[in-house]
Amino acid sequence: MDENTIVVAKIKAQLSKFSGIISKGFPRVKRRLIKEILYGIQATKDVKLSNISRSLNEQQRLIKTEDRLSRNLDDVDFTDGINREICRLGASKVLEEMVIAIDLGDIRKKFARKMQYLAGIHDGSEREVGNGYWLCKCVAADIEHTRVIPLYCEAYSQESRGFLSENEQLFRAIEVVGRHVGTRGIWAIDRGGDRDRLFDKFLTKEAPKRFVVRLRKRDLIHRGLKRDCCEMARALPCHFKATLIKYEEGKEKVRTVWYSAISVKLPGRDERLFMVVVKGFGEEPTMLLTNCRINLRVKESIWRIVEIYLTRWKCDESFRYIKQSYNLEDLRVRSYIGIRNMVVLVLAVSYFAAVYLGQNLKLKLLVERIFLVSK
Repeated sequence: MDENTIVVAKIKAQLSKFSGIISKGFPRVKRRLIKEILYGIQATKDVKLSNISRSLNEQQRLIKTEDRLSRNLDDVDFTDGINREICRLGASKVLEEMVIAIDLGDIRKKFARKMQYLAGIHDGSEREVGNGYWLCKCVAADIEHTRVIPLYCEAYSQESRGFLSENEQLFRAIEVVGRHVGTRGIWAIDRGGDRDRLFDKFLTKEAPKRFVVRLRKRDLIHRGLKRDCCEMARALPCHFKATLIKYEEGKEKVRTVWYSAISVKLPGRDERLFMVVVKGFGEEPTMLLTNCRINLRVKESIWRIVEIYLTRWKCDESFRYIKQSYNLEDLRVRSYIGIRNMVVLVLAVSYFAAVYLGQNLKLKLLVERIFLVSK
């Protein structure tokens, strides 16, 4: 038995064990379905049922396998159950100072016309409006950029029955993840997080959560006066300097930014907060609101908040990589339930690849190479 065969056998055993853990409580038919689709997605790097069916290599016509998978995928929504199990498993790996990035993404379906509950979305990659489905996702990562832990992902459409609001989708994700991680981690959200109801959620007296949120345009209280955050940011002298090195297409790009912070409050609230201002990322200053403690005289204390926000970018890039790796936007299923189920199973596969393969087996082989020889 050669080395590749041994590696594949170990991975199949780990995947079978992992599948059993996240599908416990489901009927036997669903447990089998989850196991087969997890294996098929990881083996083929694709979410098309035809390719998943082919990877199973059953002794019957391919269309029979595909029909069985499609039928079982479409009837029961197991998004909530899988998300809870992934959060439960991942929670122990979320350390006190890790960043939990929550973000709204999308699946763009450029040419689809009749998919169930197809909705208008904003394509973040193309920066244009199109058709597809929204994603609400949470990913944890450390500031040192050594670990990424997928925790939660839910596909939804504002056209579907039972949809309430974007706020409710965000609240559900925060509640599910927060129930397992407790007060560990620092929540980081881009400009979409600048909303009063979200701050109310984070600043509860019973269980406040630490956060870093990028501000858009709002009033803040500074030294007892209500002032526009954008005007304060433009006027704030930024004495601390940092140099960032970014690699794009093999080329090194150097950017210098200046930063500072001030103590603020939200109108109508008593909690002491801080607004961190960074100049140099764009034409306008970047403004970050946080309830994390900051020593305004120590530049490292202020820069740590910027690092938390930059780590949110890394989480976003990691999920973009997941989408591309498993060809998620080429999703082809019969129903809205099928779409939701396939998306949460891609989350499960990415968790398995990041945590089980990266940690338990201590394998340094690329996942692509492993599964090329798994058939």
